[in-house]
Amino acid sequence: MPSVEPGSDKSASSPKAGTADNISAAERELYGGRLRYDQSSSSSTAIRRTVEKYLGRHPGEREALAGLLAALDRPVDATARTTLPGQITCSAVIVDRQGRVLHLRHRVTGEFVLMPGVRIAPEDRTLLAAALRATVEEAGIAPNALCLTRQLLGSPIDIGVHDEAAHPPIGEPAHRHYDIRYVFYLADEELPTIARPDEEGSAAQWLPQAEVASPTLRAKLLAARLDGQPEPVNASVLIYDATGRYLLHLRDHKPGVVWASGEFALLGGGRTHDDQSLEGALMRELSEEVPDLRLEDVTPYAVEAATSIDGLSVPVQVFSGRWRGTDRLRLYEGVLLHWFTLDDLDRLRLDAATRDLIHRHAAENPPGIAPDAAPPVWDGSNKAVLNGIGVHLHLEDPEGRVLLGLRHPDSKYAGDTWHYPAGRCEQEPALACLVREVMEETGLVIDPADVELAHVAHVVDAAGVLPLMQLVFKARRWEGVPKVLEPDKCLTWKWWPQHALPERIVPYTRTAIAAISEGRHYSQLGW
Repeated sequence: MPSVEPGSDKSASSPKAGTADNISAAERELYGGRLRYDQSSSSSTAIRRTVEKYLGRHPGEREALAGLLAALDRPVDATARTTLPGQITCSAVIVDRQGRVLHLRHRVTGEFVLMPGVRIAPEDRTLLAAALRATVEEAGIAPNALCLTRQLLGSPIDIGVHDEAAHPPIGEPAHRHYDIRYVFYLADEELPTIARPDEEGSAAQWLPQAEVASPTLRAKLLAARLDGQPEPVNASVLIYDATGRYLLHLRDHKPGVVWASGEFALLGGGRTHDDQSLEGALMRELSEEVPDLRLEDVTPYAVEAATSIDGLSVPVQVFSGRWRGTDRLRLYEGVLLHWFTLDDLDRLRLDAATRDLIHRHAAENPPGIAPDAAPPVWDGSNKAVLNGIGVHLHLEDPEGRVLLGLRHPDSKYAGDTWHYPAGRCEQEPALACLVREVMEETGLVIDPADVELAHVAHVVDAAGVLPLMQLVFKARRWEGVPKVLEPDKCLTWKWWPQHALPERIVPYTRTAIAAISEGRHYSQLGW
């Protein structure tokens, strides 16, 4: 399957495997990133974190959950059956394609009620896993028949509070249940068969959300606008180059903890509540995992089905994007990255669905046919490679201040950073490119006769990126006032004193400004 996984707070520490709190970072793995949802482990500390996040969304319920918070603060196992006067359970709220909620017939009263919760067991990796166990034990619904929702991801929708009567046969007095509820959609259109071995006849009803008896849950369901239609909350990317190779990620070897442990997979990750889109989630994950990777032409390719480490059905949005660089990149998750040809795939520990996906993409995108096919990859050796040519305008006003533009935060290069008016040479002379780029970006008119070459910076921006020869020209005269003509690339133009340049400035731009003032004509950076 495509390698994507819902992620985790990367600022969190990584506890030792095997401890009660070990469901963080790599432990919350599903596919290729790390689990950011509130799928905390079942220790009191982790449950407390989940409850506090929940109260951050619903602060008005703190008083109602005071007893739960007090129980979690006591130096005992809050999940034990003997922990009274309150006990913690987990349950599932299942929504079908018509937006209806599953109700089960109560074994005693015969009324149709929400699915009962189950007490957390030692084998439950997470609270969400306990809720999934409830779907199996209470309704015979396997986790692979369910999927997460975009609105809630893996966060609980509600914490119900209700009183339980005493059970004298087992010596259990009256007590209170705190039920942590998770929402799931049906992965398929067909309603599942409800299997309750101790009952005959119909044991289930699907009721509209407005008829859910719990007032707190009913209000949250309606507010979340849960329509029951599954959609991807995970994203991965097929990274390929002009020669037909694919970049694959070797995952950490943590059997039972990491999905596809020790296998090659696609890079990617899970959407968080802060991500505005799946593509945004993917780009955030890549920036955190492989910060030097700059993809081109990122486009949606396919939606693939996968299965999470808890058995959930996971629809994954697969993107495709080209990378012209090396595979020797800084990697903050997993073991390594490596380019592979199609002939290599059968030799790898690679999920069959991922292998088929790559072959399908390769058949639709054969190498060497793109008119803008990538140049050879530079691997850091001394062999001959193409060098790109960039042009830049060094412009000084009568006070000696230099013109710089603040690049848009979403710019592919140097976002939220100050830089010269600049551009990359196409099929044209460098001076013609300079005149064109300056006019397009600023509206300034310059005559090539008024321009001279002031500095050359030979730059390697990042490991594996092809070198660039950055030509900095100085104009003696110009016409017009700088204007923002490409707001998607530049936010503003400003004249800066050369002794007080902004802190966030492209490094070779700063170098060039200093060199020009000192009369130096050449510099090199990144080699």
